[in-house]
Amino acid sequence: MELKEMIQYYRKKHGWSLETIGDYVGVSKSTIKRWEDGESKHIPETKLEKLSELFGINVSACIHGTIKPILGYVKAGYDLYAEENLLGYEEVSKCDAKLGDYYLKVQGDSMNGSRIYDGDLVYVKSCQDVKSGDLAVVLIDGQEVTIKKVIKKKDAVILMASNPAYEPRIFIKEEIRRLTILGKILHVKVYF
Repeated sequence: MELKEMIQYYRKKHGWSLETIGDYVGVSKSTIKRWEDGESKHIPETKLEKLSELFGINVSACIHGTIKPILGYVKAGYDLYAEENLLGYEEVSKCDAKLGDYYLKVQGDSMNGSRIYDGDLVYVKSCQDVKSGDLAVVLIDGQEVTIKKVIKKKDAVILMASNPAYEPRIFIKEEIRRLTILGKILHVKVYF
């Protein structure tokens, strides 16, 4: 996650002005504006530490990719409407930081057969296409987001649950345009 995205998110979340953040960090509001616009990339570590205090996260680790955002919920089932809602952050290894982009929190049980359970975090690599058989985050009709196994046939795409209680959803010919691949599931992070 880039610094500009963090500043935008926390300003919106808390209703902070550029001046409020600048006063806390000890810089002008025009400096904060340059950071928020991505114009300034070389920020002193002391200023990043002040931003970390204000935001309650390790800003430097986020910028360097060893902390990834949890961008919201994804349904292991159907009928969850897409809404990006930052839930927090998760630390990742340097190796995983290079592979993926963000986490999503799972709701539902349609992917239990793939060991993806309600409440788990799935690590996602942003992409616009996956191979047949991959687990993916799929947006249906621009509104509904789900995790499913994507099966590609000549003129069809099948979204397959791994729980037999759920029927596959089949999209043929022109219906395939209703689907947007948002990312590939890399792994699941489970807490006991």
